[in-house]
Amino acid sequence: MRRRRAEKRITLPDPKYGDIVLTKFMNKVMLAGKKGTAESIVYGALTAIEEKTKKPALETFHAALNNVKPEMEVRSRRVGGATYQVPMEVRPERAQSLGIRWIVDMARKRNEKTMTDRLTNELLDAVAGRGGSFKKKEDVHKMAEANRAFAHYRW
Repeated sequence: MRRRRAEKRITLPDPKYGDIVLTKFMNKVMLAGKKGTAESIVYGALTAIEEKTKKPALETFHAALNNVKPEMEVRSRRVGGATYQVPMEVRPERAQSLGIRWIVDMARKRNEKTMTDRLTNELLDAVAGRGGSFKKKEDVHKMAEANRAFAHYRW
């Protein structure tokens, strides 16, 4: 018997922009509990974005995240001894979480000197429809498309 589902924790909005999604993003950037460092990295990246694009940074951030969020993904499903990759829609919270994770992971893998620069360029690439995080979304969608034959195993 499974226990009850864990209740969702409330995330407080960030101090500068008052945005909950930005706080979740900061928490993902944070390493070893260093929230101050994560804040300075994210705010630095947003300031740099504002200087480069001459548009509100928060708007650009949300555009980048929306570009990277997947609509479909494949999930493993066992049917009669065989495992099928079944394409399924992604829940909104999971889509947001995956988008944030992909942007941060791909930013960490970039070659720029500071994390602020990496994050700035990854977000700008995501808005433009290129970069590692956008490619990751495209790959996930291709997998879902390729396995459309197994869509009838959806549960």
